[in-house]
Amino acid sequence: MEDGEQIRSLLAENGRRADDSIDILESALLLAAVAAPDIDLGPYRAHLQSLVDETDTAQELGKPQALQAVLHERHQYAGDVETYDDLRNADLIQVIDRRRGLPVAIGILYIGICRALGWQASGLAFPGHFLINIDEDGRRLIVDPFAGGETRDAEDLRSLLKTVAGVEAELKPHHYAPVSDREVLVRLQNNIKTRAIDRSDFPLAIRAVEHTLLIAPDNLPAIRELGLLQARAGNLRRAVETLEDFLARSPADTERTRTTVLLDRLRRMIN
Repeated sequence: MEDGEQIRSLLAENGRRADDSIDILESALLLAAVAAPDIDLGPYRAHLQSLVDETDTAQELGKPQALQAVLHERHQYAGDVETYDDLRNADLIQVIDRRRGLPVAIGILYIGICRALGWQASGLAFPGHFLINIDEDGRRLIVDPFAGGETRDAEDLRSLLKTVAGVEAELKPHHYAPVSDREVLVRLQNNIKTRAIDRSDFPLAIRAVEHTLLIAPDNLPAIRELGLLQARAGNLRRAVETLEDFLARSPADTERTRTTVLLDRLRRMIN
């Protein structure tokens, strides 16, 4: 059983890897465990391996169909429609326990299983709802993990986009763009951060961003947001240190200018 420091060390080790070398399932499990270090991860790792093995056995059905059969039919994973904003839906340990989760959390199960089996799959940069692209004999299949693994065609995607982005929104090529596994993990953590901010739970929001930076240490927006959250929580000296780090790394842009102004104000407040 890993303690909290070991879990952080393992996450940081994954964070130093290239995007295509990150173990997305293990990283998501560690991100959940860092908040509950007394939990034995052994049974959860064994369960994830069993999902891989069962999907491998069922792959003659076709890749999306095998994932659907194992995850949704056999193990009863489903999108949590009733309590969508429950923080447990972005915690892979809780997702495994409850068999319920956010689109990105269940999507991580899809991607991780595909990775383990050598299948081509990736998350998509679709706004507001996480989707998966799976390669099936050269065909690009877009799968909705939140909706029981249903495949989506262009008309489905257009309708979904209008639901999440407004009736004026239209599909663009970038909506189909793949995102790295690191970006998927950041998106998972952003769900925790956003919900924590909505509840004015700034300590939780800060922890969520700190954990994000373990897996994505060069994510400049996350570094800046950490500083902003620290300032909102009243941790002014920490905020100054974090924002100074952001400025030392960031290129010249609007955010840099705004951060410089904020940093000057925070320094005056301390002095």
